[in-house]
Amino acid sequence: MTWTTTADPDAFEAAAGPFLRARPVAHTMLLSVAATVRATGADAYGDHPPHYGWWQENDETAAFLWTPPRPVLLATMPERAASALADTLTAEGRRVPGVGGDHAAVDAFAATWLRHHGGTARTGERSRLHRLGTLVPPHPGPPGAARPATTADRALVLEWFAAFAADAGVAPPRDARTVDDRIAHGRVLLWEDAGRPVAMAAHTGAEDGITRVAPVYTPPELRGRGYAGAVTAALSQAARATGAHEILLYTDLANPTANALYRRLGYEPVQDRLVVEFSEADAAGAGTATE
Repeated sequence: MTWTTTADPDAFEAAAGPFLRARPVAHTMLLSVAATVRATGADAYGDHPPHYGWWQENDETAAFLWTPPRPVLLATMPERAASALADTLTAEGRRVPGVGGDHAAVDAFAATWLRHHGGTARTGERSRLHRLGTLVPPHPGPPGAARPATTADRALVLEWFAAFAADAGVAPPRDARTVDDRIAHGRVLLWEDAGRPVAMAAHTGAEDGITRVAPVYTPPELRGRGYAGAVTAALSQAARATGAHEILLYTDLANPTANALYRRLGYEPVQDRLVVEFSEADAAGAGTATE
């Protein structure tokens, strides 16, 4: 079967929603991005509206979500489905800047994409998804305590979201809407020491009882004091108290300090994720169809 693509989020939800929710941990990225688009609008991630799609063959299903100018997000899928998606997006005249998902699917998509377009692909990110088992707060913890961020903290929270994105090499929030939504719903915690904020942790909305911690940020001059672990533990505890039965987070595999920290807190590895970025020539005109 060929891929069906659409710009209609309701059609995507009707066709692919049950498949994605059958494995909500593995599909946390697609589910949370789709929820953000529904909550804040089609331009939540860029000027071009999201592009969605699904594929089914016998008892196998696949799905993707693309929010230009970011990479295409792949659900778990057979390699032949990933390769067919590269064919489909090429036939539609799309120019994608990259693709993210499990290694086998990303490799299959990239190989087919490069056959069509030439150019090169480089690894942009290798990350690992973790889920919280038994929470083990730091003991002894650092001085201070966690508190919810308020609208009075908005400028600082926006600054730290942008700083986290710069450190991670990812796109910052498009505008303040996502951050404002998290502050309004109590999903941003600040760790305060001696009356000043020294670290931050936030989480996504609880989609089907699952939430993802992102981002966690401490200014460079304040790192190494235990603030990140303390605020992450406080956020994890708060998320569970409000009904999230699965709490997830991604770590950069190139950052052994962060990986060790989250393991100490009780986060257990689930699966690895790869993002590849295509050469600049391949990404020209991302989000638009050629004439």
